[in-house]
Amino acid sequence: MGKVIAHSLFTDFDVDLFKSGKHYRLYKKFGSHITTVNGVEGTYFAVWAPSANQVSVVGDFNFWNDGEFKLNVRWDSSGIWEGFIPKIGKGNLYKYKIHSNNSGIVTEKADPYSRRNEHPPSTASVIWDDDYTWKDKKWMKNRKKNNALDAPYSVYEVHLGSWRRKMEEDRSLSYFELADELVSYVKEMNFTHVELMPIMEYPYDPSWGYQLTGYYAPTCRFGYPEEFKLLVDKLHQNGIGLILDWVPSHFPSDDHGLGFFDGSHLYEHPDRKKGYHPDWKSLIFNYERNEVRSFLISNAIYWLEQYHADGLRVDAVASMLFLDYSREDGEWEPNEYGGKENLAAISFLKELNEEVYKSFPDVQTIAEESTAFPMVSQPTFMGGLGFGMKWMMGWMHDTLKYFGKDPMFRSHHQNDITFSLAYAFTENFMLPLSHDEVVYGKNSILGRMPGDEWQRFANLRLLYGYMFTHPGTKLLFMGSEFGQYEEWDFQGSLDWNLLEFDPHKKTKAFYKDLNKFYKTNPALFEKGFSNEGFEWISLDDSQNSVISFIRKGNKEEENLVVVCNFTPAVIDSYKIGLPTENKLKEVFNSDKKKYGGSGITNSKLIKAEKDSWNGKPYSAEIKLSPLGITIFELK
Repeated sequence: MGKVIAHSLFTDFDVDLFKSGKHYRLYKKFGSHITTVNGVEGTYFAVWAPSANQVSVVGDFNFWNDGEFKLNVRWDSSGIWEGFIPKIGKGNLYKYKIHSNNSGIVTEKADPYSRRNEHPPSTASVIWDDDYTWKDKKWMKNRKKNNALDAPYSVYEVHLGSWRRKMEEDRSLSYFELADELVSYVKEMNFTHVELMPIMEYPYDPSWGYQLTGYYAPTCRFGYPEEFKLLVDKLHQNGIGLILDWVPSHFPSDDHGLGFFDGSHLYEHPDRKKGYHPDWKSLIFNYERNEVRSFLISNAIYWLEQYHADGLRVDAVASMLFLDYSREDGEWEPNEYGGKENLAAISFLKELNEEVYKSFPDVQTIAEESTAFPMVSQPTFMGGLGFGMKWMMGWMHDTLKYFGKDPMFRSHHQNDITFSLAYAFTENFMLPLSHDEVVYGKNSILGRMPGDEWQRFANLRLLYGYMFTHPGTKLLFMGSEFGQYEEWDFQGSLDWNLLEFDPHKKTKAFYKDLNKFYKTNPALFEKGFSNEGFEWISLDDSQNSVISFIRKGNKEEENLVVVCNFTPAVIDSYKIGLPTENKLKEVFNSDKKKYGGSGITNSKLIKAEKDSWNGKPYSAEIKLSPLGITIFELK
């Protein structure tokens, strides 16, 4: 094994782009790359450490000795240290030993661009490459229509470590096992997409993956990088898209991570008012620094390009947008215009979305954003942030609040269930019932429902039916589809044994059918972000706690009439207004016995009469099932 040989993957143009924040494929340059120089195989290393006066590669190949393999600093003031070390390669462990210009500080860091890391609590990077051969050509060729804004989105949110476990071995499933079990389950349940809580490497299990240290490495908890590619590939081969949770908002201060990387505030903002997150005790990226912007945008592109992801759900966007987020007076400073907006973060998000959609027009970015910040999901050329969709947090809070009330009192809270339609088309909204709603004492979704057991399950089916007929795309956290009783436990497994019992088994059958109904009825998604796709019949019948509306697609003959009865009372004859003289045919009912309901349905065609009602020229009388949603075709 020889000394470091001068070698570079960077052109002058690469360096200029990096320094200006416009290099969006940095993973092809930085990190460790197995290559051959002068006929000798080895590994090229490159790391950004502008405040260093010495950077060495230490690893299992040299007993972690400092100073033996010193990288060379580039002459161009880029702060890039690089070099080729012969005869080391795939599987070797390594870190960077960085001697800082800052008062003799020495740090030992994992590679920010490593493709694989050691299993926590170990912290070294692993030299890695893979030659995985993708088999998802058909999906990739056609995915534009599957990921389009006028396509159905029913997303299954999954935490891989606790979805299902091998109880006898007390371990999570591997990527290889998930490629079989998770994929077949999601396909059986008719979901269109899977969203994975962060799978980038993270040191601390209770963070659920939201405190990242290995931004370019799928966590080794479940297997090798190529095995994660197999999981993605299998999803695609079965017609299922993949959305990855992505966290550009903050990162932990672990010694081996990005914090104080070269003895200076390199990745985090040096001003604590902008660089420290008080809620999560973590560090905030410096969006004002060009090289940091390039690091993050390159990372987003990496997962879309190298792992064929169909979308990125961007975590904690609200915390990025506002300088006063979770801060008291005196703990933040206004921007140059005297406002509270973080102008650098806003600029970064716009640049991110522009590059993503330029390079991958067939994917979506989705903002988890909880404020009224305007035009989050509008294009940047119109003044928006450029996301494809935004989580509808207001709908989620109001809906769960309403469903948590005893039906006896719902008549006094009609506005809670209808208010979301007042702003439903201001953004491209995704309706989330996510992991955040089933932890920290909030109870499971089923556990929030009032009444006896029958009523709780009927309420749950009604909630899901209302969710799927409300404008917007859908997201549900794992386990909620069969009525998980307990709150989510990241250390355990979903309670699959509940499916031995009828209420849970029938709830699962209901959700499976609901997904299929949603996917096969264009009126529920073709105009999901436009007020042209929705028309109220009645929103103010608070006395009966009933709402009714029409969902519309591109073809009038495919329109649907939806009626929700939020009380356990059966209404044998309920009058609704209709715009045309049609016959109503019931096509979906949450109260069917096969779903655990009472079997109150409309079995015959119902003819509309020329009798104005609800401000419409025609009307029909229908039967309403208890705590049920009834959906009709207009024949």
